[in-house]
Amino acid sequence: MPKTITYFLFCLLILACSTSNHKVVVENGPTVWPDSIEWWKANNLRVIQTNLPAYEGSLNTDSLLQDLNRFSANVLIINGGGIMAFYATKLEYQYTNPYMNPQMLNDVVAKCHAAGIKVIVRFDFSRAHKSIFEKHPDWFYISPDGERIINDDMYVVSINAPYEQEQIFNIVGEVINTFPVDGIFINMPGYQTRNSYVGKYHGIDQNPYDKKRFFDYSHGLKLPVKEDFNDPVFQKYLAFKQYTAEDLMKRLHHLIKSRSAQIAICTYSDKYVDIIRHESQSNSLPYWPYNASDNVNSTRTSFPDHIVSNASIQQISFQSRYNAIEPEEVCIRLYENIANGSGLDISLMGDFRDYEDERNYDIVSEVYAHHKKFEKYYGRYKTTAEVAVIAPGSWPSGESAQEYRGIQLMLKEAHIQYDLIEDSQVGDLEERMRRYRIVVLPEIVRPDSMAVEVLSNLVAQGTNLIATNHSFVNNPAAMRRLFGATVVNGDHDGGGFYITPGNGKFFGRLSKQKLVSWKFNLGLYDFIDADTLLNIYTPGRPGPPEIIGGHKRTKYYALGIKDHGKSKAAFFTGNVGRLYYLSGYEQYKNIFLDVLDNLSPDISKQVVTNAPARVEIIVQRFVKNEPANLKRSIPEDLILHFVNLTGFSGNTYFDPLTVRDISVELPSDFQPNKVFSLVGKDAVKFTYENGIVKLKLSELNKYEAIVIER
Repeated sequence: MPKTITYFLFCLLILACSTSNHKVVVENGPTVWPDSIEWWKANNLRVIQTNLPAYEGSLNTDSLLQDLNRFSANVLIINGGGIMAFYATKLEYQYTNPYMNPQMLNDVVAKCHAAGIKVIVRFDFSRAHKSIFEKHPDWFYISPDGERIINDDMYVVSINAPYEQEQIFNIVGEVINTFPVDGIFINMPGYQTRNSYVGKYHGIDQNPYDKKRFFDYSHGLKLPVKEDFNDPVFQKYLAFKQYTAEDLMKRLHHLIKSRSAQIAICTYSDKYVDIIRHESQSNSLPYWPYNASDNVNSTRTSFPDHIVSNASIQQISFQSRYNAIEPEEVCIRLYENIANGSGLDISLMGDFRDYEDERNYDIVSEVYAHHKKFEKYYGRYKTTAEVAVIAPGSWPSGESAQEYRGIQLMLKEAHIQYDLIEDSQVGDLEERMRRYRIVVLPEIVRPDSMAVEVLSNLVAQGTNLIATNHSFVNNPAAMRRLFGATVVNGDHDGGGFYITPGNGKFFGRLSKQKLVSWKFNLGLYDFIDADTLLNIYTPGRPGPPEIIGGHKRTKYYALGIKDHGKSKAAFFTGNVGRLYYLSGYEQYKNIFLDVLDNLSPDISKQVVTNAPARVEIIVQRFVKNEPANLKRSIPEDLILHFVNLTGFSGNTYFDPLTVRDISVELPSDFQPNKVFSLVGKDAVKFTYENGIVKLKLSELNKYEAIVIER
């Protein structure tokens, strides 16, 4: 055979081997981290939390350890003190669980450590036993109407009274000096205004210690009794709450770290903590299937120097503790956790044996075992997103949450990569935010002065803005400067009104529609220094078909776009995100995506795929999660996560549909050496040309991770 033909066949063989679905050898198994590194910084947490009822204070520690090993857990969170002690306390103001086994906590710590499992003890200082209340009623919450917040025999305490200012330091100190624990978790920190367990609002705490401390802090102001954001005294009170909550955590931090730098501090705030905890819950409709992605993305991006642990809360509600959510929902939450850069975390009630609802055990075991096997590919990520969405706080709620989630839903379904940043952190993240081409502000009503300055600087350097609904209404100067708009009527009922997309050149996705209906708010604005689109039409005559019509064009527009030279700033006067979130009509998503494309045409090309809208695709840059890479700032490789949400129907989570032959194209600044699957464990067919990787995933079930290595 001629040499040229032999060489040609050899090349074909090499090409076939590089693109066929042969098995690949994948590095797997947990990494050994040296003791010199604070243990949580490995960001490989597989947390199981057991919330023990009092009557399970003598649980079987041997069976607990067996279950933790079965679940591949490497961190246990278990009750310690606060509401009640699960150990033999010597303190006067630490109520003891009457069912407590004095050796239980000591045995748990010893046996977990022998198995390589870290132990975090849980404290809840939001409440104290009535025996303490009877001694010191002035230590406890009292509402403007003189009410207490009570759950059975537990009373809500006041953060500025001696129980929290003095006694909790004795309690935490006793535990960390008695047991060699690896961390403390503070549940429900800060100020309480409602009885969350029964859903009743009580109001701002009027405890005399709060009144005195606020008087001193504010130089003579009286503690407010109503939450009124337009009241300057209430604004001062918000600053007071932040200051006092941070001061308490600062003092706890000093106490704990003086004992050992290897004791992790975990709670829901960010100051003076090592692990920020968040929670995925399903308390209200419509369900939010991207809850874990939302929580982890926003926390990691907003607080980049922290480890995030997002807990999947097992229960349906506070009133239904022993009824678990569906396994399919737990599956989505856990895979979204690791796809976005968190570890795994699930919160269960009580002993795992003879559990009231064990339906989620199999999926927890499956996902935790996967993470344990492939933890080198998780936890050391850097974003690829060029879009940032500003979140209205860490626990969004109400109409602002609906607007915020609607915008996310549009981006998720279009497979556009985005980061989430809490509104309070914008002022601190200017340098990081320079990487984004577009920043979206959904219903960000009260951006602080630092945030406005950062956004102005970003616009000047070339970042585009999109704001919606009531954003900036409390800062007319910033609205005029950034968006060229002034408010005529920011709270205008848009029910029955229409908007018109025009001739279709700008709104290409709506080329066959002349009118788009509206609902909820549709603000009226004067766009003095901006181009206008989406002319608003009045409602017509209501009634039978014979008499309808009569819609009239108004002088107002639903969209204004101000040209800043290097960038543009678009303002939607209505709740386009909320409309999509609640109604699901794609016309609202199409309007938003057309604006996105016109501001930055390449944004939608960062991930080109035929995957269904309900397949969540998350692209990350990464280095292997190993000690040598702990401080490495430049990720080398790419990893694509696919979370299959096709089983989500809106109110019910079914098994996802198998999706086949998903093609993906995405930019890469390196030519891949190999591309392989972590779930299927196969090599993945790919090509690389002109800086674009093209690959095909043959089959997607619950989840897949595709590694692209240089």
